[in-house]
Amino acid sequence: MMGISGFEPTFLVGLEAVRGEHGPGLAALGGRRLTGFALVRFVEDGDWFADCPVVLDFGGVQVEVCHWKFDELSIGWNTIDTTAAISGWEEYDELTPVWSSDDERLEPFVGQELREVALLEWHPSSRHDIAGGTIAVEFVFDMGRFHIANALDENSIDLGNAPPEFVRHPLVCGGRPD
Repeated sequence: MMGISGFEPTFLVGLEAVRGEHGPGLAALGGRRLTGFALVRFVEDGDWFADCPVVLDFGGVQVEVCHWKFDELSIGWNTIDTTAAISGWEEYDELTPVWSSDDERLEPFVGQELREVALLEWHPSSRHDIAGGTIAVEFVFDMGRFHIANALDENSIDLGNAPPEFVRHPLVCGGRPD
């Protein structure tokens, strides 16, 4: 999918589906250090292609977060090869996508120990908000936090506390697995 080696998303909808499938794995990341990350950027202008997964490496455990449509979230584990070229774009676009570890939002977190992971569920004040019920994943470190959310058919990376419309569902972090 998207010409990304190893990327075979399984999109889920809703808190219970995401927590049931990925809650234990996300919680097990507690105590690990973020050792790297990768985003897809275009060579020509350096812009982030937010449709592609955000890949976070926690000391050899790779988490791959990707939002799609209005409410779908895929979390993958150790499947994407960020050293492989992204292929299949030549006939569709004049831009060249590549994996990059250049992002001023995420760089300060590299080397930091993960303290907590939470699922954030969007509960808007308006019942007509089509994003209601979407799920973001929040990563909490001593020096701050960020979350990867659905920006309506693509990912967003936001720093600091989530807006009050998000209801936090912390995952119990048992520390680094043996």
